[in-house]
Amino acid sequence: MPFLIFYMIIISQRIVELFIARHNENWMKKKGAIEFGSNHYRYIVLMHILFFISFFFEKIFLNRALSPLWPLILFLFIIIQLVRVWAISSLGRYWNTKIIVLANAKVIKRGPYRYIKHPNYFVVSIEFIVIPILFSAYITAIIFTIVNVIVLSIRIPEEERALQKLTEYDSVFQHCSRFLPILLNKCDK
Repeated sequence: MPFLIFYMIIISQRIVELFIARHNENWMKKKGAIEFGSNHYRYIVLMHILFFISFFFEKIFLNRALSPLWPLILFLFIIIQLVRVWAISSLGRYWNTKIIVLANAKVIKRGPYRYIKHPNYFVVSIEFIVIPILFSAYITAIIFTIVNVIVLSIRIPEEERALQKLTEYDSVFQHCSRFLPILLNKCDK
């Protein structure tokens, strides 16, 4: 029962995020924003769908138990969700699951973006480990961590090229780490 509740919560969360993304996409495109990376977007969607299917089947059919470290892992999951909400709310209407860039828009560097260029990808990467490990679904954690690294090696450069092309992204984020948070020195320089 705890598994099904947890599973439904994260599925519901993703559905809400897709509605937010669609709303933001419509707003941005009305303002003249351009979409980039649409060729690989379908693979990102497929990866997330397969992640949830794999997680479900590994837990149910391989009878995976709740991790003995579940309180710690659940705490980490909650912290990561707070960072997710922080990242989404920091970008506001500019947040999306797609690469959609509005020419000459002010580059946002508040919230977690003061510490890292791509906090949302950081969150997803941690989730691909934490979510399955919470229920001892180690196969899913390993496979989708590897697949996510491959996908992000395409996605992040594509997103950065789009932002460099249409905004002041390079000058705003020149002192920031691409993926690992800078905890002691903010990338405010």
